[in-house]
Amino acid sequence: MRAALIVLDSVGIGQAPDAKDYGDEGADTLGHLIGRDASLPRRLPTLWSLGLGNIIGINPVRAPGASYGRMTEVSTGKDSTTGHWEIAGAVITEPFGLFDRFPAELVDAIEREAGVKFIGNCAASGTAIIDQLGPEHLRSGNLILYTSADSVLQIAAHEQIVPLARLYEVCRIARRHADRYRIGRVIARPFVGSPGTFQRTAGRHDFSMDPPRTVLDCLRESGQPVTAIGKIGDLFAGRAIDQVYPTRSNAEGMHHTEQLWSQMTGGLLFVNLVDFDMLFGHRRDADGYAHALISFDGWLKDFVPMCREQDLLIITADHGNDPTYFGTDHTREQVPLIVCHKRCAENLGSRESFADVAASLCDFFNLPSSSTGASFLHS
Repeated sequence: MRAALIVLDSVGIGQAPDAKDYGDEGADTLGHLIGRDASLPRRLPTLWSLGLGNIIGINPVRAPGASYGRMTEVSTGKDSTTGHWEIAGAVITEPFGLFDRFPAELVDAIEREAGVKFIGNCAASGTAIIDQLGPEHLRSGNLILYTSADSVLQIAAHEQIVPLARLYEVCRIARRHADRYRIGRVIARPFVGSPGTFQRTAGRHDFSMDPPRTVLDCLRESGQPVTAIGKIGDLFAGRAIDQVYPTRSNAEGMHHTEQLWSQMTGGLLFVNLVDFDMLFGHRRDADGYAHALISFDGWLKDFVPMCREQDLLIITADHGNDPTYFGTDHTREQVPLIVCHKRCAENLGSRESFADVAASLCDFFNLPSSSTGASFLHS
């Protein structure tokens, strides 16, 4: 028995019922992309054949090749950690800490233990703050500290000034101190280049809070291996994961997925494809976002035939990041749900929690479910 769970990072399909509470009224990642380019559904033939158009009510097909629906997040937040944890069955009711500026006692504690000094300590776009403070960092050696609308503490440093191993060491120290403030992730943000041409590198590494118990623990305890591709290992702090394959791009993630799936005889392949969010959503690059979806669709055309009738393939997302919306942050949206299993093609409706995925995985692997969700395999 083998299952693949593919999370298209930030591919939302319209505002969640509580979007107003997050300042995200009117956000619609996929809908607004189609609004800019009406030909996009035709350029996503595989996703549309599986029922994506049926979910959003645009060019639905009469006989979709998979079951389909939409999911609403219960947890408080709109970040990757919250979304992925709920997908895995852990609903977060106590929100992660959000800051415009980190408290002095937190910053001082990290500086003392790590033996560093920080500059910045503000909310900013990662590329913008590197351009702004990178020259000072090169002169002083002080590390750049910043945050965003998400619960993240980000530390940026030039690789020639602060080697990756040292940057990761500082971030591990920051992680320990950040727990007290319920900061979801500490993120290492290395970069290279000269003033005016700084570029972030693939050496990014996320240090997450330890997650609560999830379906991954259930799988491990039952002897089912869990393999993580992309930032899944980081988001779950390595907990209950047997193998981790970090990636630098969607292309690398899709390559790993195809190669590992062809070798798997059982267990869960848990995949995050981050380019939609990292490269295009946050940077408000609608054209790039659309092209990334087209590339994924082309890959999916060849991957779906690799799935046997008894396998389980789930495609979903963790939040939205509407590239046509104001600002540069995530958007509180519902997410698509596409399920390939036993040639079923049912309308799964509007699911009340992302945790339905975890409940369905337990159902598929014949495990008792501790999730608050409801399985959609027998809807």
